[in-house]
Amino acid sequence: MTVPTVGMTIDQIETPALIVDLDAFEDNLDSMRQIIQASGVRLRAHAKTHKSVDVAREQIARGGACGICVQKTGEAEAMIAGGITDVMISNQVTAPSKIARLASLTDKARLFVCVDDADNIAALSAAMRGRAHDLGVLVEINVGNGRCGVEPGGAALRLAQQIKAADGLVFSGLQAYQGNAQHIRDHEMRAAEVARVVQATAETVRVLENAGLPCSIVAGAGTGTFPLEADSGVYNEVQCGSYIFMDADYKRVRDANDDPLAFRNALYVLTSIMSVAGQGRAVCDAGHKAASIDSGLPIIQDRPDLNYREASDEHGVIDDPEDSLTLNQRLWLIPGHCDPTVNLHDTMIAVRAGQVEAIWPVSARGMGT
Repeated sequence: MTVPTVGMTIDQIETPALIVDLDAFEDNLDSMRQIIQASGVRLRAHAKTHKSVDVAREQIARGGACGICVQKTGEAEAMIAGGITDVMISNQVTAPSKIARLASLTDKARLFVCVDDADNIAALSAAMRGRAHDLGVLVEINVGNGRCGVEPGGAALRLAQQIKAADGLVFSGLQAYQGNAQHIRDHEMRAAEVARVVQATAETVRVLENAGLPCSIVAGAGTGTFPLEADSGVYNEVQCGSYIFMDADYKRVRDANDDPLAFRNALYVLTSIMSVAGQGRAVCDAGHKAASIDSGLPIIQDRPDLNYREASDEHGVIDDPEDSLTLNQRLWLIPGHCDPTVNLHDTMIAVRAGQVEAIWPVSARGMGT
């Protein structure tokens, strides 16, 4: 295997390879920064999209993020080891060994975690006793995602009161994320769902405030819905992640003008044709192990005449009605879902003007604990 290096041309990169178009990536950073600054809310960019310290640094330095989100303790460890100092685990951490690791990270960074269980709060507090810094804790409410989270209202209040009374913990607010809304294609339908979410979240905020528990953070939202939460007057942090790369599925989501969302595709799987033996069919070297298909098959960039039809472990079958493809010809695939696609690779190769400009390790790859 030829290891990619800075200065190499794109033609020298062995395939399949995960590629970031730096011009598009930087445009996405700049666009989000401008939108967020105009909205008056904070961006806490979600690193589950990229799991890369290098990308997280760019999101903060150029992209205006106040910090980042992760989903796992191991991801937090990787980011903090890389110099990121404001991290939210937008998820629950319940295993005793993971709680101990989490508590130790408070010596190195400003850290938040989400809870939806009284016993979890007690365990976190026990781990934090005697430590120099407190752990910020948000109550997660179920606003329709049907995963983690207590119901809005009184159940959230009871947990918030327990957090406030616990040693080593600081009640920091609410986590109210509706992931299922992100990919609702139609803008009006998506807006109606977010309006319902905002109402439930606002009512919970009022219940907490009336009990003397103001929320310094009301967090949620993603790439598909964040303008709606940002304009709600309820949310003050949004947790977008996919905007930096986009993918084929997100490009099917429409805005209020029935246009695609205003971010560019920046992430690609570069692949090569390895067989043209079948009439009207070609086979490339990027299959399941190169691109996730949980949200649909990849789209071939700038080739509407071609259709990536099916994938197996190491092969992608492409419909090529005109038999236009030749052995070793390169194609750029837009993956169906960027987050799990990145997780299949050890590195991202950042390119500009036909050359490799940077190599970004997927720093937290494999850190699923």
